[in-house]
Amino acid sequence: MQTRNKIMDDISQLMTNAMGVAQGARTEAETAMKSLVDRWMADRDFVTREEFDAVRAMAQKAREENEQLKARLDAMESKTGA
Repeated sequence: MQTRNKIMDDISQLMTNAMGVAQGARTEAETAMKSLVDRWMADRDFVTREEFDAVRAMAQKAREENEQLKARLDAMESKTGA
């Protein structure tokens, strides 16, 4: 009976170790894939979401400033009668 328990303990330990190795391999594969995708995207000059959002905010601000300037010009034109 003692031998059977030892065998079961050994199998359990082997399975635990195998799961640890599999988890490590999975993490390493995910890291490698992410690195590959990041490099691929950088080579194609894609922008990050943060860069896109920053440029979008700048464009929105410029649009608002243009509308304010147009309103001021329109007001000045109506005062001069042109």
